[in-house]
Amino acid sequence: MSERAVLSTIKNRVATITLNRPERLNAITDEMLGELKTMFGLAQNDAAVRVIILTGAGRGFCAGQDVSSFAAGPSLHDVEQHLLGYYKPLIELMRTIEKPIIGAINGVAAGAGASLALACDLRIMARDATLIQAFSNIGLIPDAGSTWFLVRLVGYSRAFEWPLRVNAFPPNVVWNWD
Repeated sequence: MSERAVLSTIKNRVATITLNRPERLNAITDEMLGELKTMFGLAQNDAAVRVIILTGAGRGFCAGQDVSSFAAGPSLHDVEQHLLGYYKPLIELMRTIEKPIIGAINGVAAGAGASLALACDLRIMARDATLIQAFSNIGLIPDAGSTWFLVRLVGYSRAFEWPLRVNAFPPNVVWNWD
């Protein structure tokens, strides 16, 4: 990658953290997870920052984990270590920062990308933005905090139903929450 995979700016006391792999719908790499954790930590400790915005470059917020890194077929242990080593520290940091985090969801937020959106304190979504739990399409259950956040944000019944309904239809069909 010649350009940084995560960008950060501070203007008018607002830190904006931007996922910057638009050609891959901002699919997450391990490098990006490390950069996100660093940038959230810097924003947390910067007294000039009053609010943090998380968004994605291009037409998508985040397509989730870039599964090409798992092309060799990871073991259950590998996936567990990946979640514990990368996602858990990032999500825990996001939830303990004493500054509001606004998710500016500008397009699809799928899988772990939806988890990042759910970890924000507030989500502002473009009209055509969607949250998709597509984990069963790759043989997983919702991870990176999704199962914890969903129950608390929408209640048990909807949290249980949402990933099942979305995955019961073709990928371009999105369940209407109403």
